[in-house]
Amino acid sequence: MSNLVFVLDTNRHPLNPCTSGVARGLLKAGKAKVFRRFPFIIILNKVVDDTPKPVRLKLDPGSKVTGLALLQNNGQFQHFNS
Repeated sequence: MSNLVFVLDTNRHPLNPCTSGVARGLLKAGKAKVFRRFPFIIILNKVVDDTPKPVRLKLDPGSKVTGLALLQNNGQFQHFNS
């Protein structure tokens, strides 16, 4: 299970989430900056023409921790804890 980082374009529109390694590379190269720390979101410095893939958000309310899952088209999910 991989953790993903949320990505925004310069106009604050959502893009496809990326892996933490890609996000780290964008931050080190100066192509992005941190928009929010929790949940971790980066914002790109340049305009990007990209249409995000459709995803569904599922919530799992627990007694101590709420789980978040992003479902993609093929039924696979990426799990986030908050």
